[in-house]
Amino acid sequence: MAVDAPATLPNSAAKVGAPRHHTLVFFALLLIMLVAPFVLYPVFLMKVMCFALFASALNLLLGFGGLLSFGHAAYFGIAAYVSAYTAKVWGLPPELAILLGTAAAAVLGLLIGALAIRRQGIYFAMVTLAFAQMVYFFSLQAPFTGGEDGIQAVPRGRLFGFIDLANDLTFYFVVLAIVTGGMLAIYRIIHSPFGQVLKAIRDNEPRSTSLGYKVDRYKLAVFVMSATLAGLAGAIKALVFQLASLTDVHWTMSGEVVLMTLLGGMGTIFGPLVGAAVIIGMQNYFASFGAWVTVLQGMIFVISVLLFREGIVGVISRWIKKPL
Repeated sequence: MAVDAPATLPNSAAKVGAPRHHTLVFFALLLIMLVAPFVLYPVFLMKVMCFALFASALNLLLGFGGLLSFGHAAYFGIAAYVSAYTAKVWGLPPELAILLGTAAAAVLGLLIGALAIRRQGIYFAMVTLAFAQMVYFFSLQAPFTGGEDGIQAVPRGRLFGFIDLANDLTFYFVVLAIVTGGMLAIYRIIHSPFGQVLKAIRDNEPRSTSLGYKVDRYKLAVFVMSATLAGLAGAIKALVFQLASLTDVHWTMSGEVVLMTLLGGMGTIFGPLVGAAVIIGMQNYFASFGAWVTVLQGMIFVISVLLFREGIVGVISRWIKKPL
């Protein structure tokens, strides 16, 4: 998708480059994740990574594009369904199932984004929510989704024909490689000229328009990128849990990923990762509390909004005076 760019950039887009300390943080996190499966349950860690990528995809749209979507579960869920269906019914290998699921999310993102970007603010959010609900009811009625039962017992298969993904530890490192690649792609987008112009549009859209930027093209481009990466997370998740269900496309999933982004730190690189780890960790380790887990999440969110308005990573960034 071509995006025209004038020669003169706004002030916020004038400098392109990544802080060096980000490299150290990336390597530290990678080292931790390489050791983690020998200490913690690999499936739990894979769930954290899938939702970290999902939250980072939303953060690309919300934190750096300034567009609040309440319908990102549509791309996450449709990719999960397509990935699960092609792997189980068509018998495709996992790499093709994941690619087809991601492609389905990209196409859906293009169709919805082309209409949604015509609105701004709360109207944009409501339009995305409306489309997501349409996808939910489609998933409920479509014969290939299995309705309320979903698609169960999805085979993980063999990656490239010889890597057996039935082993949780093996699959963990595959997921780690894919999620790391997705995070690096997001990082590159943010620190590219496209990303800097995107932030300029977020900060002052009228000024960016007056400078000659095709604002709608940038919005649509980042919308599709975000939907594609959310779809990648959903496609992987379907194979990790060998299940695609209505939960993946429900509006509460969209709200949950927004919570992860805000809790970790909107507009930060590592915030969504922290937010996803906190929320998924709570759901896993506080499961014995039943429905009270939701209450605890609400309490933590309220406390965070009152005391840490920039999110966990945002506050840490302010303390150390370096962007994270």
